[in-house]
Amino acid sequence: MSTAAEPKRLSKREQRAEERRIRKAMHGTGPEYWRRLWADIKRDKWLFLLLLPGLIYFIVFKYLPMWGLVISFENYVPFSGVLGSEWVGLKWFQYFFRSPSWTRYLGNTLILSLMSIVFYFPAPIILALLLNEMQSLRYKKLLQTLLYVPHFISIVIVVSITFVIFGSSGIIYRLTEQLLGQPIKYLSDPNVFRWMIIGQTIWKETGWGTIIFLAALTNVDTQLYEAAMVDGAGRLRRLWHITLPAIRSTIVLMLILRMGSVLDTGYDHLILMANALNRNASQTLDVFVYEQGIKNGQYSYASAVGLMKSVISVILVVSSNKIAHALGEPGLY
Repeated sequence: MSTAAEPKRLSKREQRAEERRIRKAMHGTGPEYWRRLWADIKRDKWLFLLLLPGLIYFIVFKYLPMWGLVISFENYVPFSGVLGSEWVGLKWFQYFFRSPSWTRYLGNTLILSLMSIVFYFPAPIILALLLNEMQSLRYKKLLQTLLYVPHFISIVIVVSITFVIFGSSGIIYRLTEQLLGQPIKYLSDPNVFRWMIIGQTIWKETGWGTIIFLAALTNVDTQLYEAAMVDGAGRLRRLWHITLPAIRSTIVLMLILRMGSVLDTGYDHLILMANALNRNASQTLDVFVYEQGIKNGQYSYASAVGLMKSVISVILVVSSNKIAHALGEPGLY
C-alpha cells in the first residue's frame, strides 16, 4: 500500500531564503519595486503621515547625533571643532583599558545589569500573570492604575523617599536595629547598596512594564482555557501549559531588547544614591562617562567609552537574536 510522501522540512536558512523569494515575487525588483512602494504610500498616505513625527524624532535625536562619535578618535577641543581637532585614532580606547580602575567600572556595571536581568526582568511578567488571573475587572483596572503611578514619579523623589525611610533616622533603619541588635547600613554598605538600586527599579518600573505582557495575554484563545478546565487542569497547569507558551515569543523579544541596554545602569539614579562610603559599588560605566565628559571636560575620552558600550550592546542584541532563532523563536528580526 503506497503512502503519500511527507513534505520536506526546510531548515531555518532555507525558510528565510524562501521568504525572500516570496517577497521579491510580491513586490518585484528595480523600478517595479519603487512603483509598488509609491503606490502603497499613496494608498496609505494618512498612516505614513502618522509615522512621520516618530521618524523625524529618530532622525534628529538618534541618527544625526551619531556624527559626533567621530570625536572618540580625536583629541577634541571645542574651539577647534570636530573637523579641526587632532586625529588620535584608538588612543582613548587604549587609555581606558590601561587604566587600573577600568575593571571596577566594568565589574560594577555587569553586576548591576545581571541583578537587573535576574530580579527585575521577570517581575513585570509575574505581575502581569497575577493581574490576568483576577476575576473582578473593576478591581483589576483600579490596581493597574495604582501600579502605573510610580513610573511617573521622578527618580529624585524616589531617592528622597529612600533617604527618609532607610537613612540613619528612618523607620526601617531603626526597626532593623531593634530587631537585629545592630543596624543595616542600607545607604553606605556597597553590598546592600546594589540591592537598594534594584529594589527602587522594581518598585518604580514593574507596574509600567506589565503593559506589554498584559497586551500579549489578551491574544490567548479563551477556548484553550475552557478545554483545559474540562480536562481537569487547575490554574497552575493552565498557566504553565497555555499562558506562558502563548506569551513566550513576547518574553523572548523583550529579553533581546533588554540585552541592548544591559550596560545601561542609569547615571542619574546612581549619582543621586552615591556617597563616599558606597563609591566602590556605585562607580559604573555610565557614571564614568558623566564624570569624564561633563565634570572633567574630556569629551573624547567619554565619547570613546560610550561608543564602546554601544558596540557591545549591538553585539549582544545580534547574538541574542541569533540564539532565539536557533531555539525556534521569531526573535527581533
